[in-house]
Amino acid sequence: MDQELYQYLVEHLNEITDEWLKMRDEKNGSVYSKDANTDTVELLRKQNELTNMTVSSVLLEDKDKFNEQLEQWAVTVAHSRAESQTPIYEVLWALSKVREVYWRFVERFSNANNITVSAMGEWASKINSAFDQLNIDFAEKYYNLVTRRLVSQQNLISELSSPVIPISQSKGILPLIGDIDTLRAKLILETIPGKCMESQVDHLFIDLSGVSIIDTMVAHEIFQLIQVLGLLGVQATLTGIRPEIAQTSVQLGLNFSQIPTYSTLRLALENAEKEPVIL
Repeated sequence: MDQELYQYLVEHLNEITDEWLKMRDEKNGSVYSKDANTDTVELLRKQNELTNMTVSSVLLEDKDKFNEQLEQWAVTVAHSRAESQTPIYEVLWALSKVREVYWRFVERFSNANNITVSAMGEWASKINSAFDQLNIDFAEKYYNLVTRRLVSQQNLISELSSPVIPISQSKGILPLIGDIDTLRAKLILETIPGKCMESQVDHLFIDLSGVSIIDTMVAHEIFQLIQVLGLLGVQATLTGIRPEIAQTSVQLGLNFSQIPTYSTLRLALENAEKEPVIL
């Protein structure tokens, strides 16, 4: 009977998908919206058929086939929904409707073939377990995809937020803009020395004119950065220090007296041009 039910469901794939598509509501911007364009509907149709084929394969004796189709389905749908930026709750809602329609056809087959309560119980266990596994595998694949993208985006943001801009063969500028919290300050401390080495910068102008808020921990991290750069043979010049930043540094007891400081980056660069060249 498992084989017969499987065959019945496969033969009615189009009808199952049609009934599922009719259950959609109007959701602005959602792939599951009733007013989605033709290409989106065609994509949903193909993926719904894949969903139903995957669940139906649990009725066969070959467990490897089910696991193989489950993996294919989870990867396909997770990538698709991540690309369309579909919230995970919308996907789980759609899967609940798929399960609802799917069971209608199982019941139709059961009524037409006088299936026993015992057999229905076994099908319920297999089919519901398959749908549960779909939810779990999709959520895992979706989470991994979104997390990788967020990490990649965060790395890019971090890279752009603290760039070392070469202005000559040996000089570079580190323009810091916006709020610098402890996490960002530590990232700057970890990455800037390496960037200076890669760019062969031996004089770095650290411009703080775009920094609006700085706390004691951040001031300490900047002081450490300057010390690390000094050990690497990179001279650091601070520019654009705001009064509140200067006050914080003094309160911390950080000694910037040995570090060249200028009110603006322009003045620092002009002064650097006047420095004698040491051969």
